[in-house]
Amino acid sequence: MRRMIVTTSLALVLSSTAMAGQIYKWVDAQGVTHFSEQPPQGQQANTVKTATPPPPAPEPKPAPTFKDIADPQQAAADAKVKKEVAEQEAQRLKYCETQRNNLAQLENNPRVRVEDGGEMRRLGEDERQQRIADSKKAITENCK
Repeated sequence: MRRMIVTTSLALVLSSTAMAGQIYKWVDAQGVTHFSEQPPQGQQANTVKTATPPPPAPEPKPAPTFKDIADPQQAAADAKVKKEVAEQEAQRLKYCETQRNNLAQLENNPRVRVEDGGEMRRLGEDERQQRIADSKKAITENCK
């Protein structure tokens, strides 16, 4: 029932604006004001402006960005700097991954071997602890 009432109301509202035409207003000899769709014959009538919805406001244009204003040389320089920053960030991430892997190896394996002067040798406990401390310091300073 509610759906039918809403549908009927909506149809009436929409149909009245679609069917709206010219409306004329005039005053007869007795001073009575009349409104009609057709002008009276032999009398002067004024047209009544019906309310029409205002046209939709145009969408505001987005404010120009720096990129839109900048010249091509500046855009090329910006692109080059962004590329360099991205490469540096990739190198930093690779460095951090390597440091974390080295730290895990040092902490989990007491018998770490390193190449020294073309020969393999085992790290002593003091040297291993020093490398663990160095790796932790490098990670805290360079890795987020």
